[in-house]
Amino acid sequence: MHTCRICILACATVATLACTGGRPQASGPLAGYRIVDLTHPFDDTTVFWPTGQPFRHEQTAWGPQPDGYWYSSYDLAMSEHCGTHLDAPIHFAEGRPAIGDLSLEDLSGPLAVVDVEQQCAADPDYAATPADLDAHEDRHGRVPEGAVVLFRTGWSRRWPDTLQYLGDDTPGKADALHFPGISAEAARWLVEREIAATGIDTASIDPGQSRNFAAHQVLAAEAIPILENVASLEGLPARGAHLLAFPMKIGRGSGAPCRVAALVPAAK
Repeated sequence: MHTCRICILACATVATLACTGGRPQASGPLAGYRIVDLTHPFDDTTVFWPTGQPFRHEQTAWGPQPDGYWYSSYDLAMSEHCGTHLDAPIHFAEGRPAIGDLSLEDLSGPLAVVDVEQQCAADPDYAATPADLDAHEDRHGRVPEGAVVLFRTGWSRRWPDTLQYLGDDTPGKADALHFPGISAEAARWLVEREIAATGIDTASIDPGQSRNFAAHQVLAAEAIPILENVASLEGLPARGAHLLAFPMKIGRGSGAPCRVAALVPAAK
């Protein structure tokens, strides 16, 4: 897909995400596609990293004003790495791109969804391996250069139960977490395929028991952005969809809340 087509699709997606509900589009640049929203809502149930600041949305104005018009407004505060969000490479690699350095083209590509749900059901600390990626390619063909690879663990169905989702809900404590991720070896496999971005439906691309965040380190060193807390991957085909991610453009951000969507051909 050429860059100009990506930009057209991106603009149209921003305009229509809230109202499509996954229905195929009848006309316009998205004709023949349905839009699947892969984003958890940001609200008072949002799961956040235990050592980070939770999502806060505080009302500052609500109701009719003296001149007769309606007005509402809120203040917003949260960690960069809260809810469905994007990790910029600077998060784990000095000198690599921050959020503001990433273009929309960096966050768009043909989608490969790697299913490791069965392995994760048997082991909540499972770390996806190169063998899982090889098995995906055996079934669906080689992951193309510039693809976005997402790992489906089934964990998003546990959202927003913090204890079930993170494996521990002790405030301020991140050393007893239990959820799946990927191994450093799997991260190196992705680097070799020259993917555009990757992501997962858990709180981190590294499993909860990781202490050195090895997968983050491998991916960040190669300037590969990471999507975390992705939702609704069970609604996507293994291949054939196209991913678009729109992070808040925080200039020097190590991460940012992100609206993520997949364009899925209606036949899929």
